[in-house]
Amino acid sequence: MLFHVPHDSTWIPHSVRSQFLLNDVELQAELLRMTDHGTFDLFAQNIPVRRVVRSTVSRLAVDVERFENDALETMASRGMGAVYERTSDGRRLRYPPVSGQRDELMKVFYYPHHERLGDTVQEVINRHNHALLIDVHSFPSRPLPYELDQRSDRPDICIGTDEFHTPLGLAQAFLQAFRETEWTVALNIPFAGALVPMSLYRKEHRLTAVMVEVNRSLYVDEVSGERRPCFLSVAMAVRKCLVSAVTLWNGERNDSSI
Repeated sequence: MLFHVPHDSTWIPHSVRSQFLLNDVELQAELLRMTDHGTFDLFAQNIPVRRVVRSTVSRLAVDVERFENDALETMASRGMGAVYERTSDGRRLRYPPVSGQRDELMKVFYYPHHERLGDTVQEVINRHNHALLIDVHSFPSRPLPYELDQRSDRPDICIGTDEFHTPLGLAQAFLQAFRETEWTVALNIPFAGALVPMSLYRKEHRLTAVMVEVNRSLYVDEVSGERRPCFLSVAMAVRKCLVSAVTLWNGERNDSSI
């Protein structure tokens, strides 16, 4: 089991900060809205480093979760492809890009991240003939203006799947494990999909993946971004669900092979 943590960083390199139209107060507000606060600690704290791939840079600089090609990326229509042009409420984020600026950002941040993710996953596949990648996120309790799903009745937990990399049994195991808690759980609502490294996307059957998104209201104060006193207990519950889900799925796989 490997973990991908793409959106918990708030680091904006100085060279990228100068590209933004936002003042410092506006930028901090946007970081509060768009960062998956604490997801590394929520899911992967104390997990061996070799099993975690974490983006070092804020998604406002480069979003490693998006498709490289904007023509393939649904959110590019909202000005939020791999390199964001718009804020969460539709305002312009950046100055008009100069020649080669996007290419440089992709070269420095996006491609190395996916190369590292691909190498990590491939190493596990080579060793065990299979890898399970958990793509971890959080989401606000109320939809932000840029989001495609504007329903107000958001679940506590969202399980996201990919039609190629998420077997039905894997999705069902994660749904069952999280539904055994007091939390409400939904499949691909309000977000869908499960990221895998681009080098293996829709190519490698031995790579399975699932996305787990946690409603931020469960563990952080959404106004301040500060962790709630229950953070540790929520983290323990999430990790227990992960173990339970993988155990359920492995049991199903073993049964089906008899």
